[in-house]
Amino acid sequence: MKPEVKSRVALKWVGAVALALVIMAWASSASNAPSSERQPSGQDSIPQQVSPPRIASECSFAGTNLPLDRVGVRERMEKELLIGTFRHSSSLLTLKRSGRWFPLIEPILVDSGIPVDFKYLSVIESGLANAVSPSDARGFWQFMKPAAEEFGLRVDKDVDERYHVEKATRAACAYLNAAHRKYGDWILAAASYNMGMSGLSRRLNQQKGKAYWDLMLNDETARYVYRLYATKQVMENPESHGFRLMADDWYAPIASRDTILLDSVEDLAEFAESAGVSYNALKTLNPWLRTRKLPIESDQYYVVRLPVR
Repeated sequence: MKPEVKSRVALKWVGAVALALVIMAWASSASNAPSSERQPSGQDSIPQQVSPPRIASECSFAGTNLPLDRVGVRERMEKELLIGTFRHSSSLLTLKRSGRWFPLIEPILVDSGIPVDFKYLSVIESGLANAVSPSDARGFWQFMKPAAEEFGLRVDKDVDERYHVEKATRAACAYLNAAHRKYGDWILAAASYNMGMSGLSRRLNQQKGKAYWDLMLNDETARYVYRLYATKQVMENPESHGFRLMADDWYAPIASRDTILLDSVEDLAEFAESAGVSYNALKTLNPWLRTRKLPIESDQYYVVRLPVR
């Protein structure tokens, strides 16, 4: 064998020995490492264990039990429960907001003869926020402008009462009462809030249906009522769905005082200054004020909320 060939073979043999020594040293150090530094295995290696939420044994909305024996009902309910349980940030934020807004919404529902469960309709519509949809529905109850005006809300450049939680809640109650008179059923009334009474009536006639569960509907309305049932279950039992809030985690109602205005206000910033509050506070507590002024007709008056000094 030539000398240069012998040299290459020797180098390869030395390299192989060195690599084997390195591997043996690494294995020895790994075996002697503290247990906390070792790679977990088996059950300990699972980063998170997730279980599906269970449908409540008595699952009802507005006095109507969820008919779990009907085709597809259980699966659709489980889907909405999973979304409500594991969409953590939005569900948590809605839970926190409910501490502020449910005490205002609930008495209006009761006073209007609407089942209190319908407070969850404002949750699935807007997340208890003055939201704006792609179709330009606005406020907690997501009124389109024509429907808002039909049910007594003022909507113009300066004032948009879809953002007035109390007035918009009363308008929603007026709609729901009208729908209940038409259908004699609160579940159908809820479905009509999403797709309109004319659209729902057309589906009932075309499909020879008598109840919401009989109908094949568009994707949004097909989910709508299940979202109500699921939202109620999660929000009434948050800890059972993994949401743990301390007493001070819930947003409390903002302490405020009411001021009655009989005359137009040309400059709301000057009005706020004269009332001893900031313009920001005035607009935050009265989001229905859309510009810097408030025109008031001779036969009108408005109540504005101001922070307690």
